[in-house]
Amino acid sequence: MRALLAGRPEIELVGEAADGRETVRLVEDNDPDVVLTDARMAGMDGLEATREIKARWAGIRVVVLTMYPAYHGQALAAGADAFILKGCPSYELLDAIEGSRHTV
Repeated sequence: MRALLAGRPEIELVGEAADGRETVRLVEDNDPDVVLTDARMAGMDGLEATREIKARWAGIRVVVLTMYPAYHGQALAAGADAFILKGCPSYELLDAIEGSRHTV
C-alpha cells in the first residue's frame, strides 16, 4: 500500500496508524483530505473511527479498505465514502482516493 501511494506524486502520505484511535488522532493533527482505514483493527476499529471522523470532520473523505466484503453495508452506514476490497486492482483504490493531496 505504501509503495503504491508513494509512487503517486499527487498523494502525500502524512501518517500511518495501528488502530482507529490513532487514526482519529492523526486526522486531528494533520487535517488530511482522505483517510484509508481497515474495517477491522485492534481497539477502536475502522468503522468506529469512520463514524467519529465523519461526525467531527464531515468534509474528509473516508475509504474503507478491507478483505471482508461483509463489512460493506456497515462501512457505508458508518459514513464511509468508498468501500474497497484488498487485492482489488490499484486503479480502483486510486479512483476511490480521487487524486486528493494527502492521505492518512
